[in-house]
Amino acid sequence: MTEITKTKVYFASDLHLGAPDYASSLVREKAFVQWLDMISKDASDLYLLGDIFDMWFDFKRVVPRGYVRLLGKLAELSDAGLQIHYFIGNHDMWTFDYFEKELGVIMYREPQEIALGNKTFMIGHGDGLGSGDTSYKFIKRIFAGKFNQWLFARLHPNFGLWLAGFLSRRSRIANGNYDEQFHGEDKESLVQYCKKRLATKHYDYFIFGHRHLKMEIQIADNSTYINLGEWVNNKPYAVFDGEELQLLEFE
Repeated sequence: MTEITKTKVYFASDLHLGAPDYASSLVREKAFVQWLDMISKDASDLYLLGDIFDMWFDFKRVVPRGYVRLLGKLAELSDAGLQIHYFIGNHDMWTFDYFEKELGVIMYREPQEIALGNKTFMIGHGDGLGSGDTSYKFIKRIFAGKFNQWLFARLHPNFGLWLAGFLSRRSRIANGNYDEQFHGEDKESLVQYCKKRLATKHYDYFIFGHRHLKMEIQIADNSTYINLGEWVNNKPYAVFDGEELQLLEFE
């Protein structure tokens, strides 16, 4: 029997588990676990680029209800040697050390420059990058404040998670107002951010989530911008085999 070499690197983002309701979230979670089973055959690394949950808070002694299939599968794959990298998004920014301690996941709060094979990647969730969106950037600073996080942790989990879920349900995915469209490179803040980074250093690939629109744009010679899209309406992912990156859809 030929042994499969585990050398491929996979990327996924924006599952928004928990939204818009329990039933549809559970279907999505089961599908994602199937995808994890599929990639485990040849994956050396998995990059999760944020907003895996529509809302998460790391209480010291309480784990938010649900998601046991995903958490168990991530623990299983991590224990088997898969390197899992988690870039914190705007919906799961209150993730602290639970995934590191319990699942062995490597956590990042900022975009990272990472070398894979002979290629250089810039990888992150993508929220708050580039110009504009000043109102969101202001709100993000409030939510990221240590004192505000400490205050929230003082709430009873039943009330705290309900409140966070109530605020999260105002998102475009949770309330059903879902109409993502591409309006041109000059109006895509992440595309402009990548082009600005290219002015000082070459990157073969920029990979982000957050935008909820699957995109693959060549922004310069030998430099490509990838946005992974979302799993609420589709099942997109990217895979890098050491030489080439493909943006695919899980059937």
